[in-house]
Amino acid sequence: MNGSALAAFFSRTDAELATDAAWPEAHDALLAALESGHVRAASRADDGTWHTHDWVKRAILLGFRRTSVAPIDGFFDKTAFPPRAMTLDDGVRIVPGGTSIRRGAHLARGVVLMPPAFVNVGAHVGEGTMIDSHALVGSCAQVGRKVHLSAGAQLGGVLEPVHARPVVVEDGAFLGALTGIFEGVVVREHAVLAAGVVLTASTPIFDLIHGRELTREVPAGAVVVAGSRPAGGEFARARGLMLGAACIVKYRDARTDAALALEQALRG
Repeated sequence: MNGSALAAFFSRTDAELATDAAWPEAHDALLAALESGHVRAASRADDGTWHTHDWVKRAILLGFRRTSVAPIDGFFDKTAFPPRAMTLDDGVRIVPGGTSIRRGAHLARGVVLMPPAFVNVGAHVGEGTMIDSHALVGSCAQVGRKVHLSAGAQLGGVLEPVHARPVVVEDGAFLGALTGIFEGVVVREHAVLAAGVVLTASTPIFDLIHGRELTREVPAGAVVVAGSRPAGGEFARARGLMLGAACIVKYRDARTDAALALEQALRG
């Protein structure tokens, strides 16, 4: 089944899908299409807007509902999404030490995974991306080409609600150690997030260069560090309490790129 046929099959009502005897074949075709990259949970339009493909997430959720937990390679999980068995022909470097990739995840050629890392179903990881140790690429997260996810970086996953946009990290972005991107935040191309930056849909991002406040999106080329802002109310002011924020302190230039040169050497 091609992408159009899969979309037509899985766009029907839950009641229709629940009784369709062709579901196992369609489910296997869906996993293969996700792994090859021909089907994605979200895609970028020409104007830069990211659009969620609801039917893909509905199809993944159906796999969880229609299967039971069983022993799989010494673990216990839903049989619809066993670990993906990669081969040398896939062109992906997986360093030994506990990394797991679920079926239905796309890893392009040149991707490097340091142990332990986890890539969940529906995730799409672009060519030449480095996923460092203890990093998570959550369900349906979209990661571009030549991205670096440093040690402990977390990209949250989302399946429900089906229309919710997944986390997106565009081409050439660099996420420092222990960064966290959640709730559909988009990190635009070549942005740099310093260690410890955590972004959710409601986290304010203060652009100190252009004097503006943003949410849900890091602009292209922005260099973001963890910051703080005063908490509101007399109680908080009396005690000097602060709330977390993110601050854009510059936009990438030649000096910033030179500081990232070491990670390029590690890709070889």
